Amino acid sequence: MFRALLFILPLALMIYAFIDCLNTPEEEVKHLPKPVWAIVVLLFSVVGAIGWIVAGKDRRPRTRGGAGAGSWVAPDDNPEFLKSLKDEKKTARPDALPDDASALEDWEADLRRREEELKKREQDGGDAPEKP
Repeated sequence: MFRALLFILPLALMIYAFIDCLNTPEEEVKHLPKPVWAIVVLLFSVVGAIGWIVAGKDRRPRTRGGAGAGSWVAPDDNPEFLKSLKDEKKTARPDALPDDASALEDWEADLRRREEELKKREQDGGDAPEKP
């Protein structure tokens, strides 16, 4: 069991370091170009993997507050997006109804008209429907 562990741990460390090296963006790689780091990790297995983990990648925590120019920010956290929503509300006409609301009003008016026609028929005493 111990012999297997002595073989598996360095192999796992080397695989982790190699995959981490390949997945790291070029701007986060330090000291050597990314292809050279990949070769170092593969050729010098444990030493190369430890070297990559310790010195190859910029591992400073990223700050959320100071979002850079190219970073993505969720819409509900983006003050510019929220400001644009407020601006849209100001520029929209308050009396303007969305298409759904105007269609709903048309349907309600049609329903009222039909109800009135039915009431007139009932008052006239004729249960038979009128012919158009």
